[in-house]
Amino acid sequence: MWHLYWHLGPRYTHHNALGATTRLPDWWTDLDPDAVTAECLRHAIAGVRDRGWTHHIQRLMVLGNHALQRGYRPDDLTEWFATAYVDGFRWVMPTNVVGMSQHADGGLLATKPYASGGAYLNKMSDHCGDCAYDPKKRLGDDACPFTAGYWNFVHRHRDTLAENNRTRRAVSSMDRLTDLPAVLEQEAARRRF
Repeated sequence: MWHLYWHLGPRYTHHNALGATTRLPDWWTDLDPDAVTAECLRHAIAGVRDRGWTHHIQRLMVLGNHALQRGYRPDDLTEWFATAYVDGFRWVMPTNVVGMSQHADGGLLATKPYASGGAYLNKMSDHCGDCAYDPKKRLGDDACPFTAGYWNFVHRHRDTLAENNRTRRAVSSMDRLTDLPAVLEQEAARRRF
């Protein structure tokens, strides 16, 4: 990452290949885990608030994945990670956030967006057991915001993902979802995570 930071230069943080324009929500910038229902997000935000640090899984698979799915601005997100984390060094955060986490560089660093649904989070962590959301559900009041958010993300970036050999399958899987219109409507209205 050190070498990539110098190779890619200071304008690297301005990449936004996926056109993400959503500002970070107040609960995120205020480090308010009590405003969040999803156990994985609540624990990650609490970790940053309490220790200024979370492990790689929470950084990339929870916080980064959520931000990617919701279209948070990569420049805002880079700045947040650089200032909220005790190890948020300026030489590591641009490549980690812009390239690895948000795929905002369009593939200069990573070959595909690091997006996943609730089932993957459930497999890789122990947060889902006590969560109010069900990682297997994409529709309804208890639908996991990561599961539904994943399909919303795939739909929003359908053309880009269909061109990538590593993500083409996600688009074809999405095309088989009979409840996709309802999932998209639900996610457009979602204000609670």
